[in-house]
This record gives sequence, C-alpha cells and structure tokens, in this order.
Amino acid sequence: MVRIIRRDVNNEPLAGGEHLPPLIQRIYQARGVRHADDVDYSLKKLRHADDIPGIDEAAKLIITAAADQRKIFIVGDFDADGATATALMVRVLRQIGAAEVDYIVPNRFDYGYGLTEPLVAELADLACELIITVDNGISSVAGVRKARALGMQVVITDHHLPPDRLPDANAIVNPNLRNSRFGSSSLAGVGVAFYLLTRVITQLKKSQNPAHLSAHTVQLSHYLDLVALGTVADVVTLDYNNRILVEAGLKRLRGGAVKPGLLALCEVAGCDPHRADAQMLAFMLAPRLNAAGRLQDMGVGIDLLLSDDINNARQLSEQLNNINKERKVIQSNMQSMADSVIKSLQKADKLSSAICLYHRRWHQGVVGLLASKVKEYTQRPVVAFADEGEDSEWVKGSARSIEGFHIRDALVAVDRDCPDLIKKFGGHAMAAGLTLKKDHMGEFKKQLCRVVDTWMDDLPDGQQVLSDGAVAVEDLSLYMAQQLAAAGPWGAGFEAPLFDDYFIVKEKKAVAEIHTRLRLQTLDLSKQIEAIAFNHIPQQFPDTEKKVHVCYQMQVNEFRNRERLQLIIRHIV
Repeated sequence: MVRIIRRDVNNEPLAGGEHLPPLIQRIYQARGVRHADDVDYSLKKLRHADDIPGIDEAAKLIITAAADQRKIFIVGDFDADGATATALMVRVLRQIGAAEVDYIVPNRFDYGYGLTEPLVAELADLACELIITVDNGISSVAGVRKARALGMQVVITDHHLPPDRLPDANAIVNPNLRNSRFGSSSLAGVGVAFYLLTRVITQLKKSQNPAHLSAHTVQLSHYLDLVALGTVADVVTLDYNNRILVEAGLKRLRGGAVKPGLLALCEVAGCDPHRADAQMLAFMLAPRLNAAGRLQDMGVGIDLLLSDDINNARQLSEQLNNINKERKVIQSNMQSMADSVIKSLQKADKLSSAICLYHRRWHQGVVGLLASKVKEYTQRPVVAFADEGEDSEWVKGSARSIEGFHIRDALVAVDRDCPDLIKKFGGHAMAAGLTLKKDHMGEFKKQLCRVVDTWMDDLPDGQQVLSDGAVAVEDLSLYMAQQLAAAGPWGAGFEAPLFDDYFIVKEKKAVAEIHTRLRLQTLDLSKQIEAIAFNHIPQQFPDTEKKVHVCYQMQVNEFRNRERLQLIIRHIV
C-alpha cells in the first residue's frame, strides 16, 4: 500500500522569483529554497577549494611528481563516480604535461574495494611512484601502509565518511574530514577530484615550472560533463554546490560540447545530448557505465571516457551496451526473487526493523539494485548479500537505507559493539558495503535491528511517497512541463516534482507486456492527457470510465519532431 504524504505548500511569492510561475515557486519553497539566488547556478557561486583540508599539500605533491616525470597511477573505483573521476584526473594531468600517467581499477571480484595490499603489490610491479586514489582510499589503512613501505607516495581523494583511524597517506583530500570547513559534505568522488585539479591548475599558474608543464591551456569547465555524470550517478545529495556543478555539465552537453565517449554513450542509449537533464544521466547513461563495474571490468568505461576517437568510442560504447543487456537479464531474474521476497513480507504481521536478504544464486554486482527495490517497498534499511566467490565462506553485502537512518554510522555501531562480526565495511548515509562470514548473517541482522530500534523512534509502515500535491488543470500543459524541466537539475535531496491526483481512465493498453500506455481525463472533463506507466500492467488500473488515483511526473515527450505533454505514472495509490 502506497501512503501519500504531501509536502507543505507555501503560496507566498518566492523572494526574488516573483517572475516564475506560481507552481515553480511552490515547488522550490517545498524544497527549502528561500530566495531566487538559491537557484542561481552560475559557476562563480561554487564553494571555495580553500576550505577542503589537505588540498594544497596534495596539489604540491602532484605538481612535483609531474615535474620530475615520475610514474603516476590513478587508482579508481568500479562505479560511474569512480570512472568519471579517474578519466577526469588522467585527462587533466596529461593535458598539463605529466608524461607518465596511467590508471588502474581493482576488479571487484579479485581485489575488492579500495587500495588493497594485493593492488599495491601490483602497482609496485608497475614501478608506480605516486598513487592518487579517486572515490576510494579513506579506509585503506593497510594498503597505504604497504605503499609507503615500498617507497610510493600516496594522495587520497575520497568523499566517503572517514573511519576513526585514517590511513598514513602523504595527503588526504576529503570534505568530510573532521577539520573540514568546506560546508558541503555531499561532493561525489568526481567532485573532490575536480576541486583538487582546480588547485593544481592554480598552483601551476602561480609558480615557476619546467617547460613541459603548463596549465594555461587547461579549461577545467570543459570537463564538467564528466563531473555532472559522476555526481548524478552516485546519487549524492544535490545540495546547492552540487547543483551548480551538475547544471554546468548539463549546459555543456546541451550546447554540443560533448566528448566522443559521452556522445557515443548517448547514441547507443538512444538519447539526445542537446536535451540532456539529470534524469537522462541517471537512467540512460549511468546504468550503461555502471554495468561494466558490476559485471566485468570498469576499464571499458574509463577507456570510453578517455577516448578522443569517435569510432573507437562507438566500439567501446557498444561493448558497454552489451554488458548492460546482460546486467538487465541478471537484474530481471533477481527482481523476480525480490518480488517474491516482497510478497512474503506482505504476509508478515510486522516487519523487522531491518531487512537482510541472501540467496546463493545472487550476483554480488547487482545486489545493491535489489536492496534498493526492497527498501522502497518496506521503508526499512535493507542489506542484500551474495557469495564472495564459489564455495567461499564470506558474503558481500550492499546496504541501502531510508531517510533519517545513517547506514554507515550504523555499521560503525555494530562493529564497535561486536568487533569480530564484520570483516570490513565502508560507505555513507544512504548506501554502504560490507563483508562478513556467511555464518554470521543471522547475528549481523540481530545487531543491525538493535541499532535501528535504538536510533529510530517510529519506522514507517509500508511505502511512503512525498508528493507535491495536485496541479491545477490549466497547469497540466506542455508549457509547464517545459518549465519544470528547466527548473532543475533535480535529484537526490532536491527531488524532481511528483504530483498526485484523480483522473478518469479513458484508454489503457499494454506496451512490451510489462508497461501500460493510457489516456487520462481530468475530473472536470476539460482535458485528456497521454500517460505511460512503466512496470505496471493494464490490469493494475481500474476499468475505463473509472477513477484512478495516481502519483505522476510531467514530461515533455518528443515524437517526430513534435513535443507534447505526457504524464509518467510512478505509483497507483
């Protein structure tokens, strides 16, 4: 059962935004916007890099290594945030003249996450002299120790929450360190890398450097498409600072300033970069990039983002698309299992405080997607486990949390009280990963439920949906859909407008067996509107000429060069 919670409505004009349509003003105010300046996304309003600890020292180390032509390796991560951060760092360092820059990404099935000791040994064999981590490393105490012992310097750039004990790196750049004054804890890994590179460029321009190094031709704004993609893909909170970064990247895409890799990715996904918005990044591009890291090797995705040859980029994007098709098949099978889990949970008199799931056939690369689906239904923190390897005694879990429950802090509490239970873990407020023995899953669930019960006074009963309420009939228009799209970027923490209301079902028909196309009529009978409901079959809707209560979003649908309003049905109430 879906429970609708309508956001508070403020019909007062938005200060400085009186020129905006009243509906847009209302939506902004419901998201905490108090002045039109809060949606002014000019780059000059970005927070200053000075307030990120470790950034000056890290920039000096990088410049010195580049000047001395030392061998630099970027150690990435196997998701879209890590891939975009890796490509960004490699591209910019090569552009300033660093001759020996390469990257390495640990295969998640062989090495696991972060700068591990086996990965450090491989870097030593490659004669690495400076390691720069992106989107990882803040918990890699043992890996950093080994790297330093082998004579390598280590710069960590990460956005994940730091553990009590930090690695002994030469420099750590993370806006979430305790001494940070940055004021925006929500930067993605690619955002942290971008900020560090701004400081590298600034220092280079101010100092005397060898002839082979130069920052004068580097325009970091040209790389904001990568920053936007990684930021949206990692589902970090789109606070004001992140919205500035994302909107700047989207403007580059819309303006046609698209690198071959992203252009090829758009082509294979069937989307137009000139119409780019955050939803396109999240649902069309990011899944194809993430699929490589989930199932195989993120190197394919990084090579795509580094490619300057459109033909090569198209070949790589086709590889990613094929991997993504494989991911969809695996996910579909797991979704069937998730549906059966949800059906069994529906029969329970009361849900446990936290949900822990495991099946020996589940794939560790996509259990996070399954956890997200179950979390949406149950409104409980969910951890989905898969075997680390065939016949392994260890399982890897992907955790997804609900608003108000910090899952990484919860794992810290479990680890503190039961220090031998979890082998390793990391993450942030809404998502985390962990490894433990298969035999310990029952005890882990018990301890996690204990933490939830201690921290959460009132857990929701079933799925709750935040709605922006009803829309006046005159605002159900193509013009308003265009205005809503332009009012973004929308994303986590600054959610896209979602409305709810009653309509009369005039037509309904199946599309591709699992979706439904509809024609809906407003209750005053003055308008009929096209709608599409993904993953809902016609039988889930009332008969024609009957009323239906739905949650929906307004979308500009383009077909044969003609734009029209279309409603996207998200929930049937």
